[in-house]
Amino acid sequence: MKRREFLTTAAVAGVAAGAGAAPALAQEKVGTIGVAIPSATHGFMGGLNFHAQDTIKRLQEVYPQLDFVLATAGNAGKMVNDIEDMVATRNISALVVLPFESEPLTSPVQAVKEAGIWVTVVDRGLSVEGIEDLYVAGDNPGFGRVAGEYFAQNLESGKKIVVLRGIPTTLDNERVEAFTAAIDGSGIEVLDMQHGNWNRDDAFNVMQDFLSKYPQIDAVWAADDDMAIGAMEAIAQAGRTEEMWVMGGAGMKEIIRRIADGDPQLPANVTYPPAQISTAIELTALKLVSSTPVSGRFIIGSQLVTPENAEQFYFPDSPF
Repeated sequence: MKRREFLTTAAVAGVAAGAGAAPALAQEKVGTIGVAIPSATHGFMGGLNFHAQDTIKRLQEVYPQLDFVLATAGNAGKMVNDIEDMVATRNISALVVLPFESEPLTSPVQAVKEAGIWVTVVDRGLSVEGIEDLYVAGDNPGFGRVAGEYFAQNLESGKKIVVLRGIPTTLDNERVEAFTAAIDGSGIEVLDMQHGNWNRDDAFNVMQDFLSKYPQIDAVWAADDDMAIGAMEAIAQAGRTEEMWVMGGAGMKEIIRRIADGDPQLPANVTYPPAQISTAIELTALKLVSSTPVSGRFIIGSQLVTPENAEQFYFPDSPF
């Protein structure tokens, strides 16, 4: 089953319009939205958790006819239990889920869908396409493509790079495939790719291994700002900071500030907003309180951040 594509300007407008109209709709409860997301174990997820909590708080006022239940999990097993509990004890009408991992969450989420419950999947897709009613994410192929194009344009043929991958998920595959396609034919040599799991400590360990194995590394695609920080710490401890530059991803304010200041180790970044969880929750709420069509795919584009435009992406009060 092929996912449907849509650009939901009407749906977004409906969210905004609903803010004024909802209190008059009725006080009778029309449903409960369950939100299952990974714990705030690193910067991006910290930002995503912040936006999830903030959005639920706001929508509880906008839509008093809706209830919300939020659960965070540090592993796939806990997330599966959380979702099963939402169905069994909270009688949820809709589920918004950012899968901890794609494979172990596919069957449990499919069971939710088969029970007649609306399903919105965020960011990390499931292993089987077409289960969800709505998919909200950043542009993962675009994220990899934009990074790859930057590497191809800024490294000469023969230069050597290493790649830090995220948690094994469909979105990680999409990013890496697009990155690889973008550098194809450039003459850039990929020495190694290993999973750093979007985690600073894991990335530090993987980068230490890369540094011990490869005497020449010209650049690092860390593909995530937390992993970039871990990688840079390993590079600094090895005394090799001057040898290579690093590109992370997602637009962490610490990284964006350094790019804006012209840090040669961090020449660029690619956006991937944690606030996408807000879009997912808002569209799901709109589905329950109105007849606005919101099924399909909502993809948020990735943009290249350089010293020339970094100030546009720097938000000092952001949690991420």
